[in-house]
Amino acid sequence: MSPRATPWFLFATTAVLLTGCDVVVADDPAASPGSGSTGSVSASESAAQLEKLTVAAAGSMKGYSREKFPHWRSAGKNCDVRDTVLERDGENVKLDGCNVVGGTWKSFYDDKVLDEPLKADIDHMVPLANAWRSGADKWDNDKRGDFANDLERPQLFAVSATSNRSKGDQDPSTWKPPAESSWCVYAKDWITVKSHWELTVTTAEKATLTDMLENCD
Repeated sequence: MSPRATPWFLFATTAVLLTGCDVVVADDPAASPGSGSTGSVSASESAAQLEKLTVAAAGSMKGYSREKFPHWRSAGKNCDVRDTVLERDGENVKLDGCNVVGGTWKSFYDDKVLDEPLKADIDHMVPLANAWRSGADKWDNDKRGDFANDLERPQLFAVSATSNRSKGDQDPSTWKPPAESSWCVYAKDWITVKSHWELTVTTAEKATLTDMLENCD
């Protein structure tokens, strides 16, 4: 389920050959502040989606492992989904073949500017372990792989390593982005992902998301 007719990750690029690398300059995506965010979804639409989600206690972590969410998938040539997200979210991105080797990234979780790809983590908006506790434990590995590599929903973002690791597998009731200006989009994106994948929310998670939507204009 995408609120747009075309996937948000399709964007215009200009490439030239320079000292063995392709230098790609990506236009700013329409959604803000997160490149893959559902900025066009209204707060009322997100609230309506949230109301339809099943409220349930968090499930057990029994049997969980990241290997049950196979990622990163091939995205053509020698690239993978991680490269795709880095290219999409960066500015003045430099490619060696299709591997991202340079550029800058603004982490919308904490407003940090990252000046090399190794400083960026690719975060799952809804963490894999949270998804497991919310219903993904019942899926097969193929479906969990689809979730872990989802480029059609606002599920994957290049963010600072510090914010990603601070977040861990927490839901918004126990972790919110340090940049309060991102809370509206964060809540919308979280709800969009959980809604599409029919994952559950806890009572505390739903209450916090409702409060975060109040940050929306």
